[in-house]
Amino acid sequence: MLPGMRLGFGEILIVLVVVLLIFGANKIPQLGDALGKGIRNFRKATREDDAIDVTPEKGSSDRLGDSRPPQAPSAPVPSESKKA
Repeated sequence: MLPGMRLGFGEILIVLVVVLLIFGANKIPQLGDALGKGIRNFRKATREDDAIDVTPEKGSSDRLGDSRPPQAPSAPVPSESKKA
């Protein structure tokens, strides 16, 4: 925080009144709930390891069976019987 920026009770009260006027009384609990869920999810994500690891392991193509690259489908050959 900046050294000269100290909020007292009056300033905090004014900020809360402005927030109440902007969002309305029925939106304030929803905003608080959404903010709380966001903070909870962020903390959970920073504590846990990734649940899904999509990095390929060494030798993973051997486990899949066929290590050859897929072939492109061949183009149909026009038959000569249609030439007339």
